[in-house]
Amino acid sequence: MRSIDLTAATWRKSSYSNQDGGACVEVSDGFDGTIPVRDSKNPSGPVLVFPSGEWSSFVTAVKDGHLPA
Repeated sequence: MRSIDLTAATWRKSSYSNQDGGACVEVSDGFDGTIPVRDSKNPSGPVLVFPSGEWSSFVTAVKDGHLPA
């Protein structure tokens, strides 16, 4: 497993996160071939890292309504 230095990561909140502070997901761009993902309510907590292609497929499935609510 490759280690990724996230100390300089710039995070952006998902446009699908609600305004009440719940279900907030943040992602960071600029990491070759990977997408780091974290819970915005716990920014010092764990980060999941997904291959870019798999993350793209997940986002497309969410946008197209193919995942259960």
